[in-house]
Amino acid sequence: MTMRVLTLGLLLTTTACSMTPKLTLPTPPVAATYPVEIDGEAVPEWQAMFADARLQTLITLALSENRDLRMAALNAEAARAQIRVQRAQGLPSVNLDTAYTRQRQPVGVARAGGGLNTGDAAGASFGQVTVQAALTNFEIDLFGRLRAQNAAATERYLASREGQRAVRLTVIGAVADTYLAERLAEEQLQLTEATLAEWQASLTLARQLHDAGQSSGLDLAQAEGQVRQAQADVAQRQRERQQATNGLVAAVGAPIPADLPPPISLGAQPIRTALAAYTPSDLLTRRPDIMQAEHELSAANADIGAARAAFFPRLSLTGAFGFASAALQTLFQSGNQSWSYAPAVSVPIFRGGELKATLDLSRIRTSIAVANYEKTIQTAFREVSDGLAARATFSTQRTAQSEAVQQAERRLALARLAYRAGVTSRLELLDAQRTVYAARQTMLSVRHAELTSATALYRALGGAS
Repeated sequence: MTMRVLTLGLLLTTTACSMTPKLTLPTPPVAATYPVEIDGEAVPEWQAMFADARLQTLITLALSENRDLRMAALNAEAARAQIRVQRAQGLPSVNLDTAYTRQRQPVGVARAGGGLNTGDAAGASFGQVTVQAALTNFEIDLFGRLRAQNAAATERYLASREGQRAVRLTVIGAVADTYLAERLAEEQLQLTEATLAEWQASLTLARQLHDAGQSSGLDLAQAEGQVRQAQADVAQRQRERQQATNGLVAAVGAPIPADLPPPISLGAQPIRTALAAYTPSDLLTRRPDIMQAEHELSAANADIGAARAAFFPRLSLTGAFGFASAALQTLFQSGNQSWSYAPAVSVPIFRGGELKATLDLSRIRTSIAVANYEKTIQTAFREVSDGLAARATFSTQRTAQSEAVQQAERRLALARLAYRAGVTSRLELLDAQRTVYAARQTMLSVRHAELTSATALYRALGGAS
């Protein structure tokens, strides 16, 4: 009875001690404000951020087919299962065991062992039926080792959940980026093909003037070289378009459906670019990668507690209660009860430095987790700052480039009239044509960069909560 009372008292004190140090998150190693502060609209859900119906269809498909996202979900489920495994180690393990044994002893051994005189002259035979419920090596967590392991498993599960959110946000951004790259490649190809057709018409005119003796062979050679260059550019743009399509298929994780909504040009893309930035402190609770790093830090800190607790004694309990009888029909009679009770204490004496090394390793891993947490915050701060800087300048750049295109087109129109009138040389017209071509290509690139920077800012802000 005294032992039972003692064990009950120990059980009641299982939550009295913890070796896990208190975790204090480091001060974010970034400035309190961004270098550029711009007001704007709140970060919307991705459906509102990317209002292009074609792009929405592709993102929806990617969220169900992308393999990175699928693996992240499976990793989260695996971490969740690990929590159940870890918690089960802190609960009693009870087994129901049944057995039947029968043996024969020589008559001399039987009489010496207990005076059995049943059986024939050569010996005695007897049987036994047992049924018992057994509690095996149940550890009483006096110093919080199991609780620290449970806490670490829980934090790693939460980290995997945040990792799943981070991958989901990355997939959305990757599909948007590859879609915009595919749109850019397609529109660049269309521009190059239109330019080639225009330059081929100019070459036809140059041949006519040359045949009529109104232009030199130099003008004709320049026109032919210009057409050949445009043909080479078309081949390059075709290759880039196919490669962009391949990248889009890889980002989605499935073949592109044939019945997608019609595409929207880069110039008319409804992607929101006027996003408002959260403060650096707000990013700590909005960015899934920062939350993931924080949970990983908490898990590493809990590992320190488990490593510390391993230095102290472990108290375990093994017990059994059941019935034993020589006959099955009398097994459950009150006089056939049997029980055993065996508490045990294990004190580490010599482990070859394993416990100290494990504790040191836990502390080092916690320091690594702190550095990773701080680095993740710094990366987030930079990404948001870059996004805000892009947003502050792209509008001005796009307006200026649009005006540059208009001026180049005006110059080309004047150069074409002057060339046909014989006022200027073919070289002036050639230069004007190339200037328009380059300005239009640059305009497409600027608009593409503006849209991709808006997508990057959306990811940097952690998407919608």
